[in-house]
Amino acid sequence: MPYKKFTTVLFSFLVLATASAQDPWIITANKIDPANYYGATVANGMIGIVSSPEPFKVKDVVLAGAYDLYGRGRVSNFLKSFNLLNMYLEIDGKRIGNADASNMKQQLDMHHASFTTTFNYGDKAAVTYTYYSLRQLPFTVLMDVSITAKKDINITSASVMEAPDALKEVQNYYNEIDRPHVVISLLTSTAKSPTGKLLMCASNTFLFSEKHGAEPRVIHEMWDNNMHLMKFSKKLKAGETYSFSIAGASITSAHHDDPLNEAERMAITAKLEGRERLIQFHNKAWDEIWKSDIIIDGDAQAQQDIHSMMYHLYSFVREGTALSPSPMGLSGLGYNGHVFWDTEIWMYPAILVLHPELAKSMVEYRFQRLAAARQNAFNHGYKGAMFPWESAGTGVEETPVWALSGPFEHHITACVGIAAWNYYCVTQDKDWLREKGYPMLKETAMFWASRVERNGPGKYDIKNVVAADEWAENIDNDAFTNAAAKAVLQDATAAAILLGLKPDADWLNVASNIPILKLDNGITREFATYNGEGIKQADVNLLSYPLKEITDPKQTRKDLEYYETRVPNEGTPAMTQGIFTLLYSRLGDGAKAYHFFQDAYLPNMLPPLRVLAETKGGTNPYFGTGAGGILQSVLMGFGGLEITPKGITQIKTALPPNWKSVTLTGIGVEKKTFINK
Repeated sequence: MPYKKFTTVLFSFLVLATASAQDPWIITANKIDPANYYGATVANGMIGIVSSPEPFKVKDVVLAGAYDLYGRGRVSNFLKSFNLLNMYLEIDGKRIGNADASNMKQQLDMHHASFTTTFNYGDKAAVTYTYYSLRQLPFTVLMDVSITAKKDINITSASVMEAPDALKEVQNYYNEIDRPHVVISLLTSTAKSPTGKLLMCASNTFLFSEKHGAEPRVIHEMWDNNMHLMKFSKKLKAGETYSFSIAGASITSAHHDDPLNEAERMAITAKLEGRERLIQFHNKAWDEIWKSDIIIDGDAQAQQDIHSMMYHLYSFVREGTALSPSPMGLSGLGYNGHVFWDTEIWMYPAILVLHPELAKSMVEYRFQRLAAARQNAFNHGYKGAMFPWESAGTGVEETPVWALSGPFEHHITACVGIAAWNYYCVTQDKDWLREKGYPMLKETAMFWASRVERNGPGKYDIKNVVAADEWAENIDNDAFTNAAAKAVLQDATAAAILLGLKPDADWLNVASNIPILKLDNGITREFATYNGEGIKQADVNLLSYPLKEITDPKQTRKDLEYYETRVPNEGTPAMTQGIFTLLYSRLGDGAKAYHFFQDAYLPNMLPPLRVLAETKGGTNPYFGTGAGGILQSVLMGFGGLEITPKGITQIKTALPPNWKSVTLTGIGVEKKTFINK
């Protein structure tokens, strides 16, 4: 029996009770409950910092591109880096902990990518600290601290460098570099990754303000092999405010041939740049990013939530890196940091229309691993390139062997080719298409021409796959897989003609003979033996968008009304309802689109900072894949954007009844503005 959808949107009252809904840029948590706390991420596309409810603590520091094997499914995993922003504060000899911090409040400033915590320490002091993952410096972070004394007090503050448990052969260093007008104290640690493959390094330093006079004396202490610290002490008079900062860098041998010295060089650079310039250039970089924005008139909470989704995707990618985000981005070790179709189909399209230069890194990631994809195809008896379902550092298959998606979820190869074509469509960059895009399109088309089983006209079957609906394993002629294969064969042909090359005539022959199946009632059939079962996520509905295989609005509506009732209310990923939203908006039903827009994410929000979990009731934020799907529902649904071979256009769509308008700024390479009222 099909699952019944609830018609009401369920969401945690805790989320609404603890987070501000009014400010479009700042999410405020006025109540911090450590037992029910899900951290926010501050990231710059290379280094991610995850917040903690404990004063002066950071939960995780994650570096993009740093993978090693350490016993989680015999595949490469993201590694926790040194926690270079952890510190402690003592006031009159008492170290401040959760029980001592009253009236704690936390704020995520999405416009300038900073995270601020404020609290009182009894009647003695008011404390504020803010940290940044500096946008202009990919490996550098900054913690800003301000203490206002309510009475005469003595403070001691320490920066604590601690190695995560998985690292080995930890080495700790402390160095003071004397210059005529400054002493640079460097707290540095290195360690090897679990197999010894990588050298991981971190270094930080104190930044003191000249307005407070002479810099205090810094003392170094070794605690054990995995932890050391540097600290200073200061006497404050009642009413006095004392400010200082900690700046540091974390980098590995995956990023630099000499990470130890480079980490210290970057810490020194931050010290000598100074706090004001570091923050000034960070803010300027984010001001540029936010020139590409989504402005919703008429729904303050939706505006804030959409900004949060944009903020997280912007934070998870970086121009010029050739790196691509995992479903959880830089918010932790979720999904081992691997790259899936979540990038190409869900996160990438939104980033592509907002910031093509950021999307270029994501597609470059695949281009640089094309040789590994060719080898993967050869290993499985196919031609061309077969991209892995889970990809990490090298581009080999990284799916744990117990998951059948590794050897069978082949639609990823079509998704990569489609992403390459879409990059050309948005940028119109023929040089890039010739050098990088077409090689990917050609190789993925060759794969599908060899992958189909040629069983007669109209029966070039694609058998034994895991569907986009991953509950359907080892089935034949999955709707999304077949339609995506057709799309990439057609796109490769179009790209060849555009470049004045002769495409393989067999590509269009194959595309025209791949079947899209139907049920007796005319509904598009998800796969050959499908008979109305519940589905994990959108599959057939993706044929209307983004694949454009189905262009008849009547067929789109029939498929939509059928499959929307077959997605369970719990336990499935957030992006499916985003597709329902987009399609209903394009069909002119703004009210139903808004229902699914809210259903897509409100039940997935976690306290106290409205971070997005993968599923309703889930506990694994931040789910960048879902954010990407929901952003597409606004950009390509309510906003009406359409990616075409001629560039970005706008089609007529319906807004939610309570929305006055959607304005999209900074779209595409020409940074155009599109408005839908």
